[in-house]
Amino acid sequence: MGLCFKNQTRGTTLATDARVADSFASRLRGLLYSKPIVAGQGLLLKPCNSIHMIGMTYPIDAIFLDDDYKVVGLVDDIQPMQVSKVYKEARACLELPSGTISSTGTQLGDQLVNAIELK
Repeated sequence: MGLCFKNQTRGTTLATDARVADSFASRLRGLLYSKPIVAGQGLLLKPCNSIHMIGMTYPIDAIFLDDDYKVVGLVDDIQPMQVSKVYKEARACLELPSGTISSTGTQLGDQLVNAIELK
């Protein structure tokens, strides 16, 4: 079972089964060569302030977070072969299925929490 991320500001759940990529190798691989992620799944890249979609076969949403999990950048539906801008304040990126940002109403400045850490 992975991590559970909630948007504390909106009262919505972003992921219930997110993995963490916190080594050079795991961040480099990211979601490459994976089947498209589905609702509830995600990948937290840490540290991370920009992503690329080179080699990806499906779009995703990306939420860039500061050290306190405050949303400092949003990229809806980033397509394969695209590169995000650099978010200087970001320390992590939560990659989620395309449409998650819209369906949860997530906005800049929202506060996310890792629900596992709340227990």
